[in-house]
Amino acid sequence: MKRLKYTLLPRLTKILEELGEDIKLARLRRKLSAEQVAERAGISRSTLWLIEKGEPGVSMGYYAQVLFVLGLEKGLSNMVADDVLGRKLQDAEILVKKRAPRKKTANNNE
Repeated sequence: MKRLKYTLLPRLTKILEELGEDIKLARLRRKLSAEQVAERAGISRSTLWLIEKGEPGVSMGYYAQVLFVLGLEKGLSNMVADDVLGRKLQDAEILVKKRAPRKKTANNNE
């Protein structure tokens, strides 16, 4: 099977590698073998190995499956829960618009 080569920014590559290492350490702390985690996640051992290496070509769904097996899935929803920059950008664009009063028409004699 031919693998696609992904070109990522060096910083993002490092983040994925650290995530993979953290996943591996979490598995080892739980004293679970790669085979056990892969089987429970419904993936192959080689896919788990790629995840633990931080391979960007692995589906995010597989990363999520492994995190679920390790009991770490809540971290996924927390990743963007506190989006400080996004909230600041959103707040900067919120303008208070005042509406002009409606014009009275022949049909609207209220």
